[in-house]
Amino acid sequence: MSIVIRSLCKRFGDTPVLQDFTWTVDGPAVLMGRSGCGKTTLLRILMGLEAPDSGTVTGVERPAAVFQEDRLCPQLTAAANLVLTGHGLTQREAERELRALGFGDAELALPAARLSGGQKRRTALLRALLCRDAQTLLLDEPFTGMDAELVADAVSATKRLAGARPTILVTHDRAAADLLGWPVKEV
Repeated sequence: MSIVIRSLCKRFGDTPVLQDFTWTVDGPAVLMGRSGCGKTTLLRILMGLEAPDSGTVTGVERPAAVFQEDRLCPQLTAAANLVLTGHGLTQREAERELRALGFGDAELALPAARLSGGQKRRTALLRALLCRDAQTLLLDEPFTGMDAELVADAVSATKRLAGARPTILVTHDRAAADLLGWPVKEV
């Protein structure tokens, strides 16, 4: 399955954000570009949260997303946030993946509201990656707030868990894009 984007256009008032954007995504890929060039808008269109002015999109099936905001349930633990949307993911599986990204017993016991920014980000990333029903992954700046070592661990988890699913990962981080080794589209 592929995500096929044809001649997509989007304006906000008099400001064009996407102009005749065409791209076919056959597997995992990275989208890079300057701030304000439409990367997040593209993801919002693919999720059905924003309507394009013109153009077509096909192939986005049951998406899971990482937004720029973490959007966690603040009263739940990190593992409970993963299980909530994991469609069959167990608490044990969720905790194993969180431990692989640096969570210890103390962090696993905290409600999401008390986690650090980087811990919240890793939880949001795993929530999307571990959603078993998701056929498409849309990841907006998933490595924000992580130091270099954690980015390397998160990249490894992303590659392993995304598999061959059509995935669009938006980042400004050239080093992370290089670590992923996925095809890069510049906007």
